Amino acid sequence: MKRKSSGKRKSSGKRKPSGRMVDHGRRAAMVAVAVLLLIAGVWSSWDTAQHVVLSKGREHGRLTVARCGEETCTGPFDPEGSAAAREGMSIGRSVAVARGEKLDVVVKPGTREVVRAGWPGVLHAWMPLGGALLLAALVIGGGLRWTRVAWGAATAGGALLLGAFFALG
Repeated sequence: MKRKSSGKRKSSGKRKPSGRMVDHGRRAAMVAVAVLLLIAGVWSSWDTAQHVVLSKGREHGRLTVARCGEETCTGPFDPEGSAAAREGMSIGRSVAVARGEKLDVVVKPGTREVVRAGWPGVLHAWMPLGGALLLAALVIGGGLRWTRVAWGAATAGGALLLGAFFALG
């Protein structure tokens, strides 16, 4: 008994070397994009995070928000210990800063800038990394088809952003 042919060839399962090279090149490019996103997130977070995470030996105190401009809020700074209070210290403006609010802060050495201290400061400082994790999750899941790793990166990024939102709010 003879079978009818559907006109399609059966694949032997082997791919051409050029097809494998294109696939490896695509995967390498996606890995490079994901790694670049994560490096950019860490790079942009570290400028602020280093002052919060490595705050031992730095000046700590409380900033009372007196006025806010477009990008920064300023007010008097009351340091811990016996140091004298100073006027005109500034902090980056965020949605959660209100006039008259007292914030625990760390002074950036050699500047008149302060950053939030404690867990709210840590979470706020690492927010760019949270966004980078979310973007990298799209590349990892869509481009590399590594769904478990993508879900892990998205969960970590989302948790970081939500934690910052609730800690600062």
